[in-house]
Amino acid sequence: MLKSIGILLLVMGSVFFIDQAIKSIFLDGFRLYTSYIDLILVFNKGVAFSMFAFLEGALKWLQLALLAGVIGYTLWLRKSCYLIPVGIMTGAGLSNVVDRFIHGGVVDYVYWHYGFNFAVFNAADVMIDIAVIGLMILNFRPQTCRS
Repeated sequence: MLKSIGILLLVMGSVFFIDQAIKSIFLDGFRLYTSYIDLILVFNKGVAFSMFAFLEGALKWLQLALLAGVIGYTLWLRKSCYLIPVGIMTGAGLSNVVDRFIHGGVVDYVYWHYGFNFAVFNAADVMIDIAVIGLMILNFRPQTCRS
């Protein structure tokens, strides 16, 4: 169990610190405008596509509770194959929650506008998507997760 907690914390911490380091670049004033993607600074008060922004301050506490639940459930499962994707997902999620506490909203900075206008997002959002894909693979192909 201690080894599982250590792996989970290592992955979570790595993703968290990398994401916060990238966000600090934009908080310090970096901007880049191109024909396809703009790197700008936006504070998202909601979740994906600004949904649930009406929850305001309660949203960060709800997200913390959900992250704690995911971590607890993963440790309860005792399947080491879930540790890396859950660590990625919770580290990225925690980074976004910390933004809410410090900045009042999530620090987003990648704006795709080639062909269509897409939402502004950040590296943590991408890491969460990657982690969810990994978890789906583990769940739909159980032979990939033996322990």
